[in-house]
Amino acid sequence: MNKTLGVVLLALACPLAAAQSAGSYVRIETRPFVTLPEDFRHPESLATHPDSGEVYVGSFDSREPATARRNQIVRLSPSGQLLARADLGPTPITGLAYADGAIYFLNFGASKLQRLPAKFATGQSPEDVASFGALTPPAPGDRLVANPDGSQDRIVYGSAGFPAINGLAFDAAGNAYVSDSFQGAIYRIKDATACQPCKVDVMVRDPLLVTTGALPFGANGIAIDESAGLLYVNNAGDGRVLRMPLAGGKLDVLAESVYGADGLLLHDGVLWVASNQVDAVVALDSHGLVRARAGHFDGIGPDGAPLGLLFPAATAVQGKRMLVANLALPLTPREGDEWEEKATRWNLVQFDIPAIDPR
Repeated sequence: MNKTLGVVLLALACPLAAAQSAGSYVRIETRPFVTLPEDFRHPESLATHPDSGEVYVGSFDSREPATARRNQIVRLSPSGQLLARADLGPTPITGLAYADGAIYFLNFGASKLQRLPAKFATGQSPEDVASFGALTPPAPGDRLVANPDGSQDRIVYGSAGFPAINGLAFDAAGNAYVSDSFQGAIYRIKDATACQPCKVDVMVRDPLLVTTGALPFGANGIAIDESAGLLYVNNAGDGRVLRMPLAGGKLDVLAESVYGADGLLLHDGVLWVASNQVDAVVALDSHGLVRARAGHFDGIGPDGAPLGLLFPAATAVQGKRMLVANLALPLTPREGDEWEEKATRWNLVQFDIPAIDPR
C-alpha cells in the first residue's frame, strides 16, 4: 500500500521554482479561475485546446426528473470568458478530449462517443462517432482477494449491461481509449478521428475495473504514455491507479489509497489524479508515490460556488498552470451530510504546476 510519508516542502513562494529532491513532498495552493454560467451544473469533464488555450467544460446534470436537466458543453476563452455552448439536454457528459481539430466527448446518457468542431458555435449539434452497448457476459468475472490471515475472499460482481462510459484519452495516431465503470472494460476505437464507420473493440475486461466501494464507479480516468508503452486507468471506488501495456496485457496496481480517483492526466512524466473524495489533486511519480498535493476545501463562497476544491473530477493543462473542475455532486441519499448539497454555482480553479522529478 502506498503511503504519502516523506519530508514536507511547502511551496510558499512560487511552486514552479520548487526544486524537488528525492524525498520532498509539495503542497500546492489553488486559486479561482472562473465561475461557470448560472445554468451550468456539475462540471465533470475538462479539456483545453493545445494551441489557442481555449477551455472546454462538460456537465453531469443528473437531476430527476430528466426534463429538469440542461447538460451542455461550454467553450471558454483562455481567461474563462464564455464563447459558445452546445446544449445536450437530459444526457450527462463524462470524458472530454481534444484531438485533430475537434472536441470529443462521451455522452454518458446516450452511450455514444460524439464530437464537435473545436471552434463550435452556440447551437451547433454534435456528430456521432461510435456507440457502446451491453457486453456478454455483462460482468467481468469474480475477483479473489487475499486476506492477511491467509484466507481468501471472492467478490462476485453483477451488471445490468449498461455501458457506463467514463474516461477518454487519445494516442498520437488518433486511436481513442474509453473506460467503462460498470462493465469493467476498456475499449479501443481505431482511427477514431477519421473512421467511418467506427468500430468499438474491447481491449480488456478485468474485475480490477469494477468496484464494490462506497463510490459506485469503477474504471474512470485514462492516460496514455506512448513513450513507455503504458495505459493508466483509475478505479474510483477502489481508490486505485492501475496500469497495463498499451499493446494489451495484464493490469497491475500502481497506487492505492487515492480515494475517489477520478480524472487522470499525464504531464511531463507525472500522473495527476483528481481525488474527488478528499478534495485534492495528487501527483504520482513512476513508482506510484504521491509527490505533490494540490488544494483543499475551504467552504462555500458568497456566490454559492466552492472555495478551493470540492469533489474535483477533471484536470487540464493550460500553459504552466493546471485547471481543475469542481464537480460538487452529492452522492448519498441522506440530506444534510455533504457540502456538495450546499453548492448553488459551479466553478473551475487553477494552480501553478510545480517541477516534479517523475523518477
